[in-house]
Amino acid sequence: MTTQSATADPRKTILVTGATGGVGRGIALACGEAGWNVWIAARRAKEGGEVADEINATPGRGHFVRCDVGDPDSVGAAIDAVLDGDGRLDGIVHNATSGLSPVPIPLHEVSLADFQNHVDVALRALHSLACKGFASLKASRGSLLLMTSEAGFEGKAKLAPYAGVKGAQRGFARALAREWGRDGIRVNSIAPLASTPAMERAFELDEAMASRILGRNPLGRLGDSTDDIGRAARFLLSDDALYVTGHTLMVDGGSCPAI
Repeated sequence: MTTQSATADPRKTILVTGATGGVGRGIALACGEAGWNVWIAARRAKEGGEVADEINATPGRGHFVRCDVGDPDSVGAAIDAVLDGDGRLDGIVHNATSGLSPVPIPLHEVSLADFQNHVDVALRALHSLACKGFASLKASRGSLLLMTSEAGFEGKAKLAPYAGVKGAQRGFARALAREWGRDGIRVNSIAPLASTPAMERAFELDEAMASRILGRNPLGRLGDSTDDIGRAARFLLSDDALYVTGHTLMVDGGSCPAI
């Protein structure tokens, strides 16, 4: 019998969407700490390049590739760029969310265009990443990791579109884990609770939210995007998690009791 550990992993190549800040940046930096190649797939070149530079200050190598995840052609071009640059793709992390995600609004006031934006970034993008990335992940026996949310378990008043697409992502992950398992591809989700610009904005828009969230958190704090969320994501992408698939890992300080 052989054993494997993250330290024995080859230099993996990982694509992270929406990694110019917050949790996506934290995941990218944690993967860089392991010496991996990390591709920042986002629309903002300046911020994406800055995160790539941060990764280059770790044992890993950082790259920026422009990508609008709501556009299937842009997703395909980004994956092609990764393959052209590194010749392989070991993991895809879909972290990007709609810029409307933290904005509280009753569902009957949500325009169809705004609702569609949630769907495009969370679900249409997921379809594109899965379809475009399947062959490469099969070749590497790699991993697809989705960043979902406790909102997808519990529901959140005035955040119905966000909660809806996050719940759908989890169902997508469960189905793909069963469908892709025969090809050696693992599919998992993380439901994080972290200090991010989006969370800070949500607290500003709903002054009672901070006390509600932290009041039920046994650890009494928000997670750190790199140390808490990023390293958990790296575990699920690593060879230490070769027998983990179809799972949603709650990385939320114990805030959400639902699994």
